[in-house]
Amino acid sequence: MLQPKKTKFRRQQKGRLKGFAQRGNQLAFGSFGIKSLQYKWITGRQIEAARIAVTRHMQRQGQVWVRIFPDKPITRKPADVRMGKGKGNPEGFVAPVSPGRLIFEIEGVSFDVAKEALRLAAQKLPVTTKFVVRRDYDMQNQNL
Repeated sequence: MLQPKKTKFRRQQKGRLKGFAQRGNQLAFGSFGIKSLQYKWITGRQIEAARIAVTRHMQRQGQVWVRIFPDKPITRKPADVRMGKGKGNPEGFVAPVSPGRLIFEIEGVSFDVAKEALRLAAQKLPVTTKFVVRRDYDMQNQNL
């Protein structure tokens, strides 16, 4: 499960998701990717499940980049505890995602394989996504 090795503070405030992604919103590594269309917290487990779905479908060909990392600690109080008495203990980590943020990128496989692999990954994520292709990608000259 994805989580930071070390954090400066154990607990963090919830914050607010607003605006569109200013960084991580264009393909940087691969030819294909999936882009978020919603605001949402994505957990480390969800990212890992999606990554496994992609690599399984690609049959370990090509390369996959995960463009988000869960570094925001989420706390939860135990069941049957009254209100007050401080913040709960850290339960896990999430990656806050805004619309336009790229989540996965793929390189080294054909268009059809990439589209299906990223469709399977999108099913594992709590956000609606959009399949994106590099602008200079040549559909006719697939040398794979």
